[in-house]
Amino acid sequence: MAVDLLKKRIIKYAEWEQEAKRRMEPHAFTYIQSGAGHEETLRANEEAFHRWKIRPRFLKDVSVRDLSIAFFGKKHPTPFFLAPIGMQGIAHPEGEKATARAAKQMNVPFITSSVSTYSLEEIAHESGDNTRWFQLYWSRDWEITASFVKRAEQAGYEAIVVTLDTALLGFRKSDLTHGYSPLKLGEGAGNYFSDPAFLSRLHESSEDNLEAALKELVNVVYEPTLSWEDLSFLRKQTNLPIILKGILHPEDARLALEYGMDGVIVSNHGGRQLDGCIAALDALEEVANAIRGKIPVLFDSGIRRGPDVIKAIALGADAVLVGRPYIYGLAADGQNGVEQALQNLQTDTDATLALSGLSSINDIKHDILVKNG
Repeated sequence: MAVDLLKKRIIKYAEWEQEAKRRMEPHAFTYIQSGAGHEETLRANEEAFHRWKIRPRFLKDVSVRDLSIAFFGKKHPTPFFLAPIGMQGIAHPEGEKATARAAKQMNVPFITSSVSTYSLEEIAHESGDNTRWFQLYWSRDWEITASFVKRAEQAGYEAIVVTLDTALLGFRKSDLTHGYSPLKLGEGAGNYFSDPAFLSRLHESSEDNLEAALKELVNVVYEPTLSWEDLSFLRKQTNLPIILKGILHPEDARLALEYGMDGVIVSNHGGRQLDGCIAALDALEEVANAIRGKIPVLFDSGIRRGPDVIKAIALGADAVLVGRPYIYGLAADGQNGVEQALQNLQTDTDATLALSGLSSINDIKHDILVKNG
């Protein structure tokens, strides 16, 4: 399989998407590719990048370039993190295991999802010493939440990423039309079916009564009652940095500071939750201004190409999360596909940096951009 992809020289994002579509079961591909509602937010995320244009400078020495960044005292060679994407087993049989190995090979931090196909411990084993963070869906059962966090800390995860925009599941018309839910099929059960707190809630084991176990999983996966004050519960469970994913409003950014959070991720869940929502890029600058450099600001939702990375950093991001590009690579060719997709993005980002007249990620400033419309 790797040879046939190499011959095809898949470079463009759209080509990775088409290769993933060719290889995946149709409903599974639609689940990954689609957005909520009429997909207005999904489209807006990409369109927002088109409104910003890079204005390059010339006669600069760009012979040596540095894409590296530092987070929580650790240096990384590129400004990318792999976004948390759940249920990766629907894209490829090895799912998160293959992604973790690719992330290790490319030295790109991997954020593991709560609803992963494989357990966080299995994923950690494949990650080796590569940086990994754990994305937390705060369970309706808070003992499960605490258990997940403790397990992540014990398995060597270096931060907890709390997703805020899933009080309930978004209105995903395509999935509803097909009657498709990988969570209900057990594709996101890896962490739950290996968790002592969750298992203690079952009257029968998941092996003896899979239907009941999955029903309980779906019942507890989201917590719609959360408030800012509840973050103190999480702080009591761990000394790891806590990062809030889903910040789009500057006032929420200020509250993140007030409540002692260690970082924020500007994200609208890749357009998969609230349709008609502001594009993540359109929210980035205001959020970054509210944070004022006090804690890291990461960006997620819409990164497809190298210029997108440069634009997001110019608007205030310290790093970006890559989502659909790598999951399409996974679907197309497992670990090798993820590595190729990341290599393409790295090469494109490096070229964009140099052709903008810059030699380091740290040199990127707002003034390299001009708003077009």
